[in-house]
Amino acid sequence: MERHVVHTDEVPPAKVPLSQAIKAGGWVFASGQLGMDPKTGRLADGGIEAETRQVCENLKAVLEAAGSSLEKVAKVTIYMADLRELTAMNEVFSGYFPKDPPARTTFQAAGLVAGARVEIEAIASP
Repeated sequence: MERHVVHTDEVPPAKVPLSQAIKAGGWVFASGQLGMDPKTGRLADGGIEAETRQVCENLKAVLEAAGSSLEKVAKVTIYMADLRELTAMNEVFSGYFPKDPPARTTFQAAGLVAGARVEIEAIASP
C-alpha cells in the first residue's frame, strides 16, 4: 500500500514527531489538530468556542492539502479537556458539518497538549 505524507504551512508545525496527515489505502488520516492560531503559534483566545473554530480551520487546511475537504470526512475523534463544554463545542462544530455530519467519538482526556481544551482528528476520503 502506498503511503503519502501530507503537509501544509497553513497550520502551525507540530512540536512532536508526526505527519499532519497520511494518504493511504484510499483514505486521508488527519492527525489531531489543536486550536493553534497559525499567525501567533498560540492557542486561540476566547475559550472553547474560539479553540474549536481554530481546530476546524486547521483540520480544513490539512484536509485540503491532502485533496480532501470537511465534506468528505467519514469519522472524527474529539478529545476534550472538560465535557461540560460539550454543548458550546458542538455549536461551533455543527457549523463546520451542517449536513450529514461524520461518525464521531467524543471523550474527556486527562490532559491535552499545550493546555488545549479540544483536539480533533479525522478520517476522510480524498
